[in-house]
Amino acid sequence: MADKPIRVLLVDDHQVVRRGLRTFLEVQDDIEVVGEASDGAEGVARAEELRPDVVLMDVKMPGTDGIEALKRLRELANPTRVLIVTSFTEQRTVVPALRAGAFGYVYKDIAPDALAGAIRSVHAGHVLLQPEVAGALLAQDDSPGGTGRGPSLTEREREVLGLIADGRSNREIARALVLSEKTVKTHVSNILMKLDLADRTQAALWAVRHGLTN
Repeated sequence: MADKPIRVLLVDDHQVVRRGLRTFLEVQDDIEVVGEASDGAEGVARAEELRPDVVLMDVKMPGTDGIEALKRLRELANPTRVLIVTSFTEQRTVVPALRAGAFGYVYKDIAPDALAGAIRSVHAGHVLLQPEVAGALLAQDDSPGGTGRGPSLTEREREVLGLIADGRSNREIARALVLSEKTVKTHVSNILMKLDLADRTQAALWAVRHGLTN
């Protein structure tokens, strides 16, 4: 039996953008567009109604923007993974979006096949950043008031963190490092505590920012 298609919701205030995305995505065998929304508030409502696997969300929209929508989805504990698709490249937009819970951030000039790949990657639990976005994060990290490299992690914790950023589950990490799942859970808890992070997504973003991904 074939796997179920990835259910996608499109959130963008420009109808022509939504139409273009839908036209391309509907020819992908493993992706299904289940709905559209024209602003962040409607996007949150539709995400709650439809429970898509992935939301493609613009940042700058009238009324409720993408970052506020991300915050609302997190408050609602909605499991949908959000991939930001936008034309805004400024650091002041990239960093808040990722901190608000986006699993990825790509630009609207991304090649269609690369966008489909980004959707699959985010759906699989990976953090997806275009090189320019990663560069913005690193620039922010080096700026005055940036986070720096943060508290010291042990070598094993750095290995675990790198695998979290690769989208591995605790069981997969345990197998890769020949550890028990209980030990991996302890490492994950220690990592989150040391870095003052709320969850695995934030940990994965931290790993990307600090070059710990494979």
